[in-house]
Amino acid sequence: MSHALPSLGFAGIGLMGLPMCHRLLAAGYPLTVWNRSPDKCAALVAAGARLAHSPAQLCEAADMLLLCLADTAAVREVVFGEQGIAEGGRAGQLLVDFSSLEPGATREMAAQLAAQCGMRWLDAPVSGGTPGAQAGTLAIMVGGQAQDLERARTVLLTLGQRVTHMGDVGAGQVTKACNQMIVACNALVIAEVVALAERSGVDARLIAEALAGGFADSKPLQILAPQMAERRFEPIKWHVRTLLKDLDGAVKLSREQGAATPLSGLAAQLMRLHGSQGYLEQDPATLVELYRDKP
Repeated sequence: MSHALPSLGFAGIGLMGLPMCHRLLAAGYPLTVWNRSPDKCAALVAAGARLAHSPAQLCEAADMLLLCLADTAAVREVVFGEQGIAEGGRAGQLLVDFSSLEPGATREMAAQLAAQCGMRWLDAPVSGGTPGAQAGTLAIMVGGQAQDLERARTVLLTLGQRVTHMGDVGAGQVTKACNQMIVACNALVIAEVVALAERSGVDARLIAEALAGGFADSKPLQILAPQMAERRFEPIKWHVRTLLKDLDGAVKLSREQGAATPLSGLAAQLMRLHGSQGYLEQDPATLVELYRDKP
């Protein structure tokens, strides 16, 4: 039945993009992939994906273009740069952006893409990390037109367990900013908790188990607290720089909207301090090192 499935082009084969693409291939979708470093596509090509040599070439046979890129600048370059999606795109195609971007920039780029080539845009940032990408259990928050979401829903449900339409283009990105505020602040307080337990002579490895099912429980607690207590910082499942970028975006959005976000502002300062100590490319489990005595 794979002939009945829409053909997909996917740009951005990173920590999240790679497992997402493996799930799409396993579900039978015809898939063409592109990445700035083509070697990252090798495993997908071996599994049956086609390799494109530019974002524009991704558009040739694709009904939908899927992006999972680092930030607003990366998306802008892939879509509007030389040999970008805007050059190869056409009316009737749909762009679905899983990246976490500034809502205002998303709305601006969606309007520009529609004007240039007639392609529609869904912002569909995800939450759940690499484990969620591997298991297909991501939470996907979507901004865009309802009919465009219905067209993409089956594809999205191959990647996630929950797809929620949040409103017009940009609404998905606002929701992701809210998600990242909670995640980042949670990660920082978990780091404080683990360090406090250690200083007090309590086995911090038992914190997550002891609090499971109570009001303090959360997925970040169950994942991060054991990693922090056991100093398990590898393999890197996500990056401090990603949380910092998203916190900065959330604080900027709050200023634009006249909203108060003092906790997220403080979290951004602490995350920036941690990053400045050489941890930007490390896993957020390393945040506990902010609070441990240095040798």
